[in-house]
Amino acid sequence: MNIALMAHDRKKELMVQFCIAYCGILAGHSICATNTTGKLVAEATGLPVTRYLSCAQGGSQQIGARIAYNELDLVFFFADPSGKESLNSVWEICRLCDQHGIPFASNIATAEVLIHGLQDGYLDWRDIVNPKNV
Repeated sequence: MNIALMAHDRKKELMVQFCIAYCGILAGHSICATNTTGKLVAEATGLPVTRYLSCAQGGSQQIGARIAYNELDLVFFFADPSGKESLNSVWEICRLCDQHGIPFASNIATAEVLIHGLQDGYLDWRDIVNPKNV
């Protein structure tokens, strides 16, 4: 499956820790991320991560385009609702995921449920809906 990782500045360390904890699961999938998040995750886990621009430079739009073309199967966007960073990008990514039926987590609690669902095969329906991503 194709998985996207995004995180606001104050949530990047949480994303890294999440990816370290679930590196074994993530290793069986294709990972893409916005620039800094991808760099941090790749350095901490050794996972290959396709990196896009930073969110502020258009990385959010690049991932949004992949969602719109139904090229992603799962999106983790750890958002900081109390931060100065724009929540508009979170809203737009969430809206696109809802529009295209792509599982989306904006916090660690939902991410835990989705990663275990991925491990246990509960997201295999994406392979049926999206056979080109198999």
